[in-house]
Amino acid sequence: MSLLTGVSDFIGLDIGTSAIRVVQLRGGSGVKTLDKYAFAPVDSKLAMSDSKADQQKLIQIVRDLLEQARIGSRNVAVGLPSQRVFTTVVDIDRLDENELAKSIRYQADSLIPTPVVDSKIDWALLGDSPKDKTKVELLLTSVTNEIVESRLDMLESIGLNVIAFEPDNLALARALVAADATTPQLVLDMGSKSSDLVIVMNGAARLTRSIPTGSDAIIKAAMQNLGIDEKQAQQFVFKFGLSKDKLEGQIHQAIISTVDLLVGEIEKSIKFFQARYPQVKLDRIIVTGGASTLPEFPLYIANKFGVSVEIGNAWRNVSFPADMQNELLAVSNSFGVAVGLAERME
Repeated sequence: MSLLTGVSDFIGLDIGTSAIRVVQLRGGSGVKTLDKYAFAPVDSKLAMSDSKADQQKLIQIVRDLLEQARIGSRNVAVGLPSQRVFTTVVDIDRLDENELAKSIRYQADSLIPTPVVDSKIDWALLGDSPKDKTKVELLLTSVTNEIVESRLDMLESIGLNVIAFEPDNLALARALVAADATTPQLVLDMGSKSSDLVIVMNGAARLTRSIPTGSDAIIKAAMQNLGIDEKQAQQFVFKFGLSKDKLEGQIHQAIISTVDLLVGEIEKSIKFFQARYPQVKLDRIIVTGGASTLPEFPLYIANKFGVSVEIGNAWRNVSFPADMQNELLAVSNSFGVAVGLAERME
């Protein structure tokens, strides 16, 4: 959802549930170079609150972060939480661009879950429909005006100029999938409250979902099933994960049913994708966030789906000094959205 075009100097801003992250790149088309990156932790209750007072606290954290990181650009591309955005792929009659825009507006009421007058709608043409040769397929996204306007007001109040809004999962896919990938790739980002899933093919998202199972639910399962406190559960979950030979597999047993809720949703998504595009096969799963740091989880899903699984690298399409490699890889699993936003081509 771009508001301006032709802006080359901007930052990617990810206002997440556990931290605020910012990335500034430089360079034109092709590989961009890392200029600056920074993050500040936030309380998830604060990040998810709609109260004015909490929003003020949150925006103060953003302001302080930009000052401390000495980021001069006032132009920002901002992520929108995937669970607050509706995204779908639809088939529509083959029309010229003006007629297509009218047709989408006309049909939007039956395609999106919120009233058209209360929503911002954006779309991208993907190509021929795989189901009907007389139609084309579109990636359609919508978000309520209320969400966009409250975020816009918040950021403009500290002198920022929002040039684009984008769903987190689309930004994430841009950062984690190789720019020249031609085979379908599934990106899975496990956050604390939910997990984002997006399947990308030929450079465009073909399926996106926000699944309401995240690392908090896994930690809660360990607390309940082992009778331990939250801090201990967190340590055990991220130290032993799905390993069956550590602590006699107790952690595995305690969390496996919750993990399988998430895996079941991944399976449904893959089946849905394969039914729409039967001529192609999912090539790999790229994991990030909690999905990449939960021991044995990448191996578990590799075995489950019989595809190669790789740990996502948020900086894969970015150039940076060699001596920064360890530092950047250490934070890679939480920077995908911010990097993807900064990689947008306006």
